[in-house]
Amino acid sequence: MLVNYILGGAILLKNAIESLSDDKVIELYGCLLDVLRKRKIIRTNNLVGEIGERKALDYYNKCPSLPNLQTVSVGAKNVDAINNNNERYSIKATTTKGTSVFNGLNDKGSKLPQEQLFEYVVIVVLNKDLSLKAMYELNWGNFLSLKKWNNSKRTWYLTVTEELKSRAETLYEMVRA
Repeated sequence: MLVNYILGGAILLKNAIESLSDDKVIELYGCLLDVLRKRKIIRTNNLVGEIGERKALDYYNKCPSLPNLQTVSVGAKNVDAINNNNERYSIKATTTKGTSVFNGLNDKGSKLPQEQLFEYVVIVVLNKDLSLKAMYELNWGNFLSLKKWNNSKRTWYLTVTEELKSRAETLYEMVRA
């Protein structure tokens, strides 16, 4: 009964939002960001990234076989969380196959040794409704060998490919019905 009520409410809410003007929908988005910040669900305006970080932290901290993670301060370079052993995690969330960029890495073709910026990267793949679709963990070595260069941004990113999936630890994958 409660589930039907909640789902019915969500449908009513969606219908109400769809009836709003474009300007009102944009205002509503701003209000939603404010509520999410007040509830400490997000810390910045990067909604997909913040939801992905939250889902990764929740998953790690609820799964007994994984280390507990805690967030680092907003603005920390290249690192989003650390575990109890101070191992650093970069968390990237996406609703597509490509991650956001990894700043602070040497340029393509650089002869300089690459400083290790984190121990692990966690890729959180979200469905369009921001529910969890998949979560993968790569160690630093696998990250270095799989990263791809973005010429226009002059930085690196990852693409969720079959090769990445085969080399990553699959933490979660949504089962298709």
